[in-house]
Amino acid sequence: MSKETSDGIPAAEAPAKRPPLNKYALACAVLASMNSILLGYDISVMSGAQLFMKEDLKISDNQIEVLAGIINIYSLVGSLAAGRTSDWIGRRYTMVLAAAIFFTGALIMGLAPSYAILMLGRFVAGVGVGYALMIAPVYTAEVSPTSARGLLTSFPEVFINTGVLLGYVSNYAFHRLPVHLSWRVMFLVGAVPPVFLAAGVLAMPESPRWLVMQGRIGDARRVLAKTSDSPAEAEERLADIKNAVGIPEGVGDGNDDDVVVVPRKKGTHGEGVWRDLVFRPTPPVRRILIACLGLQFFQQASGIDSVVLYSPRVFEKAGLHSDSNSLGATMAVGACKTLFILVATFFLDRVGRRPLLLTSAGGMVVSLVTLASTLHAIDRLPAGSAATPLAGVSIAAVLAFVASFSIGMGPIAWVYSSEIFPIRLRAQGCALGTAMNRIMSGAITMSFISLYKAITLAGSFYLYAGIAAAGWVFMFFFLPETRGRSLEDTEKLFGGGGDADGLDKEDGHDQHKKSTELASQQ
Repeated sequence: MSKETSDGIPAAEAPAKRPPLNKYALACAVLASMNSILLGYDISVMSGAQLFMKEDLKISDNQIEVLAGIINIYSLVGSLAAGRTSDWIGRRYTMVLAAAIFFTGALIMGLAPSYAILMLGRFVAGVGVGYALMIAPVYTAEVSPTSARGLLTSFPEVFINTGVLLGYVSNYAFHRLPVHLSWRVMFLVGAVPPVFLAAGVLAMPESPRWLVMQGRIGDARRVLAKTSDSPAEAEERLADIKNAVGIPEGVGDGNDDDVVVVPRKKGTHGEGVWRDLVFRPTPPVRRILIACLGLQFFQQASGIDSVVLYSPRVFEKAGLHSDSNSLGATMAVGACKTLFILVATFFLDRVGRRPLLLTSAGGMVVSLVTLASTLHAIDRLPAGSAATPLAGVSIAAVLAFVASFSIGMGPIAWVYSSEIFPIRLRAQGCALGTAMNRIMSGAITMSFISLYKAITLAGSFYLYAGIAAAGWVFMFFFLPETRGRSLEDTEKLFGGGGDADGLDKEDGHDQHKKSTELASQQ
């Protein structure tokens, strides 16, 4: 039995003895997260490709800036559509759709004869980015057992970073090709994996929570039996989901072929969700929404994508002037970012979300201030002076920045957002969080070149350090710990009592009446 606090809310504590990792849930999480490789690849490959596109297509810095960052604005289309799409056709087929969109976008970019067609390819790829960013964490959180939810839900960020690293490797591997071919090959390589990923996703089960929302209790029970740590936990998870959806106790407790009618008045396909989430939210839902949007805001506003996209320019400023040296240092950034994500992956369910988030934000502030101060010192050197020691400090500060980001802010923003919303609001709530993430990423990456030309590179990183410090304060005062809680229980942390998913008394009465009639017929 779990302990309870004085207000009756189960205490947020990890199990005394961790059960072995569920292999079936692990396989589902890995497959669901594979789309994120394409996401990371599509974003980071621009880092090196822009050097050759600029020369081949004769485009300006301003055009490069827009082309690099606009994919994040375009992803709004995908992230906002993904919530409704996943409620409509299911989480699994939404992931297949994302893979198909990635495939199309990579082909268009790789074969683009002009800047305009490149922009079209970035739009298509951006829609895929939006879909993948939203759906992978939601599906993984809904499939994972409570004991491993933090670990498994961090997988999308692990694979994003793997994709980022592969994009940097692609930049380095193909940079010696003729200028008119190098950047095209970098993009076309990204069209190969989606074909295999779509086939792999089709072998996965559907989310048990989505199945319950469709009334498919028997199918959900079978999935939960495979993805839970014990039969008792499977039944407990099923009971929690049915309660969250509004299916009365006892309905659907028969054989494994149970299908029940779930009322659609306020929708399990998305109807009424925007009202309950944005226009007329309860106080707990409002606080959950602010927590999600604030966390996603600070994740991007602290400048991580500027470093991912423009690190060759930062290293050039630090004294690495050849393409080979700057791209090689950029590969080190990708490797460091990917390596340190494993810290969060293995400690999320042991240490908790808050300690890692606060440590991450603190490390980002220190490393950004160090980087900005070093670049400022380089600016003050006499022309022609060697800056080798300062260059080393700059590279170390960039590596420390991406490492700090990866141990907390990177993966936990997605983990946390996917586990705090009530079940009926989860897809659309995560879609809003993804939209905020992409808006800020687009704003940061599309303004970085103009920003550093206006206030210098040092000034830009001082600004990002200030934003990261504000993020630390926000997280310290506003984000409760969610470790060890079921998805259906996390709402209580924000003051909810289990009804914040939007079912009012009248709807609940109608639903109970219909479900009782159905039970009497069985």
